[in-house]
Amino acid sequence: MPTVGFLDFLHHLLNFVAPAAFVALCLGLFGRFALRPPAGSPRAWVVMLIVFAVGVGVLGAGLVVTGRDGAMLTYGALVIACATAHWIAWRGWRR
Repeated sequence: MPTVGFLDFLHHLLNFVAPAAFVALCLGLFGRFALRPPAGSPRAWVVMLIVFAVGVGVLGAGLVVTGRDGAMLTYGALVIACATAHWIAWRGWRR
């Protein structure tokens, strides 16, 4: 059985968090163009970090609940949770 090295671990970790990073990047960049952020909202990179952290948490919870990575249920929950975190970070209830 081959041993798993640090680069293999890093490769798998980056592939695991890639969907959360992509959703956070899309919401952070395209959200600025599609909607005007309200006054007093955090900077775009802060919102992206918040959304990324929420996304990684959802992916981890999906891995625990379903027992495998890449379940469509997890990706659906990822989109809903990240959109909700973005809405909360931008104080969407004040609009």
